[in-house]
This record gives sequence, C-alpha cells and structure tokens, in this order.
Amino acid sequence: MNYLKKIAAGAILSMLAGTVLAESHIDPALAGAIKARQAHMSLYNFNLAILGNMAQDKTPYDAEAATAAATNLAALAALSQAGYWPQGSDSASVEGTRALPAIWETYPAIVEKATALSDAAAALAVVAGNDLDSLKATIGPVGAACGSCHKSFRQPG
Repeated sequence: MNYLKKIAAGAILSMLAGTVLAESHIDPALAGAIKARQAHMSLYNFNLAILGNMAQDKTPYDAEAATAAATNLAALAALSQAGYWPQGSDSASVEGTRALPAIWETYPAIVEKATALSDAAAALAVVAGNDLDSLKATIGPVGAACGSCHKSFRQPG
C-alpha cells in the first residue's frame, strides 16, 4: 500500500511540475526584461511614496529623506531602459505584465513621456531638500509624467 501512495504522489508531483513548466515557457530574455522593468517601476514607486507622503502631510517633512528620494528618482529616470522593452513583452503576448502593445506601436510617444519624467524628476531633485513648500511645488509634474505614461501605456490594475 505504501508503494502505491508513493507512485500516486509521484504522478501528482509530475503533473504539477508539468503545469508550472508549461506556464513558464517564455523566452528567458523576455522574462528578464519584464522583471527588470517591473523592478525599476517598483523603485520609482518606493521613492515617490516617500515624497508623496511628505507632500500630503502624511509623514513629517525630512529634508535629508526628501533629497535622497528625489535624487533616486532623478537617477532612475536618467537610466537607459532600452533593454526593458523588447518587442513581444506586452500584455497581449505575455501574462504577468501590464505593458500595453501601444508602447511599441507609438514608440516616439513613450520617449517623449520618459523625457518628461526625467526632466520633472531632475527639477524635483534640485529643490526637494530645501523645504516642504519647494517639494510640494515640484512633485506635481513628476506625478503627472508617471500618470500620463500609465494612462496611455499600462493596463489598469
């Protein structure tokens, strides 16, 4: 009887492993690019949350933390993301991503939006550590740049 249980368990594990493998048949290069861009977006979100919470008076203003987060945002926005966006890594082609195919159909538009984010983040980095009013005055364009890209090129969550 113990022998039959082992065979049944082995069969079940084999079927589960087959299911996992079938679902993970994505080109490793595409999977790596998607993972990299999602990590990059998470870093944007992490730093923007620090600044946004200060700007919305949810956390006390901290000049050092504001400077660090704004500097991080500017550095992230300045990094080349070219390798993150290979053709075929959109939501219509791969599960687990919210990137719409429109990114690749209107490529110059995404570059314009990335430039707007980079410019806004750089301006924020210059003044975020000055005082809360300076942070509040310059964080809006960063949020607007993020939102503009997400409205055009990201599937709703």
